Amino acid sequence: MAKVLVLNASYEPLNITNWQRAVVLLLKGKAERLDHYSEPDQPGKLVRTGFRLPSVIRLTHYVSLPYKEVAMTRKNVLHRDGHCCQYCGHVGDNLTIDHVLPRSRGGADTWENMVAACMRCNVKKGNRTPKEAHMPLKRSPRQPNSGLQFEVSKHIRANQEWQKYLF
Repeated sequence: MAKVLVLNASYEPLNITNWQRAVVLLLKGKAERLDHYSEPDQPGKLVRTGFRLPSVIRLTHYVSLPYKEVAMTRKNVLHRDGHCCQYCGHVGDNLTIDHVLPRSRGGADTWENMVAACMRCNVKKGNRTPKEAHMPLKRSPRQPNSGLQFEVSKHIRANQEWQKYLF
């Protein structure tokens, strides 16, 4: 289903919602449409009525939200690393998660200690550090800065019209 980027009154990204919720916000006057999807992307009933489905909306009143950290999940680690092995550069879907400092040697489940790795590199590295295995990392692992920017970056390829409203 179509996702809609929600911007705060100050034009900063606030949320990603479904098209039904976005239409409700528009009808209640709580938001304005900034951009819309082309007709092939819309559900059939809306195409027949001539209503243009929003792809980006902006709230009419400013909403203050507290900072939210990105959840530490396998899916998010793979997304942070671009679905790319951090040892050999292999890109694909059959990636595992490797602990830079192995858990058996005191390594924790943190953003700074976990990277995406292909099965071959993960087995080759084994229970050693990258330096001991002579397998340098392509990029140093770090925690993503903003939870919202991280979430929006997951959807940016499918929603090119969002590009001009971000970052």
